[in-house]
Amino acid sequence: MKRDRRVLACMQLAAVCLLASAMLPSVSRAQEVPVFAITPRESSIKFDVEASVAIRGTFDKWDASLRFTSPDVTTGVLDVKIQAATVDTGSGLKNSKLKGSDFFDVDRNPLITFRSTKLVQTGPTTFEVDGNFTIRGVTRSEKLTLAVTGKGTGSGQINGTLYFDRKDYGMNSGIPFIKIANRVEVTVALTAKRVSGPPLVFKQ
Repeated sequence: MKRDRRVLACMQLAAVCLLASAMLPSVSRAQEVPVFAITPRESSIKFDVEASVAIRGTFDKWDASLRFTSPDVTTGVLDVKIQAATVDTGSGLKNSKLKGSDFFDVDRNPLITFRSTKLVQTGPTTFEVDGNFTIRGVTRSEKLTLAVTGKGTGSGQINGTLYFDRKDYGMNSGIPFIKIANRVEVTVALTAKRVSGPPLVFKQ
């Protein structure tokens, strides 16, 4: 009787092991997600605001990541962190004013950030991305519209535009002798490449 119970226990253990080994490959496959790298050297983040004297520029230092929880392209999360003190308009006077407390306030708020909260595909290669935009310590929900190139190739360009009202973020002052509009345009051109995982699945 004891021998029969030992045989039965061994058979049950073997069955559990076989079931686990059958499940592990599928679990592993389910965990595979696309992984993309964004190269700042081949990318840019710029801004432009209408003014009596042109105010447009770029940021020299920033980081961006694009992560997915599945191959579904709409599961993507875009996270951008900009070093506000690296603003470059081509004018030392404008740079100094933008870094000051009336605008970016870089001493107390060194980062300008955007983190997406929702990504909706609006066309074969276009998207609307809702996200939390933070500048000078104020966070508000803003929308980034994107268009991508290189669909299906594993690499390409992500081009996007975001508009915001500077006064919503406490930037109420102007620059002496320069009339500045409230609406600010931010444009991103990000070069992304899939470094591992399966290809993205787009809505047709």
